[in-house]
Amino acid sequence: MNTARMKSVMILYGDTSAVLAGTIGVSPQTFSAKINERNGAEFTQGEISKIKERYNLSPEEIDSIFFNEKVS
Repeated sequence: MNTARMKSVMILYGDTSAVLAGTIGVSPQTFSAKINERNGAEFTQGEISKIKERYNLSPEEIDSIFFNEKVS
């Protein structure tokens, strides 16, 4: 996951983590674990779909945020 890209989209729309967590139906703690990929936490397809709708993201933007390959 490209956390910096996700956070930049949130900032662009004036959302906080708590606001987006409520929008997708998870607690702020769960959202934090997912965005920071702690303990194997990942966004579900349904959550990604809600984020896509909220921010009107293109398929390419979704790929760049959620399916970004980490390269050392």
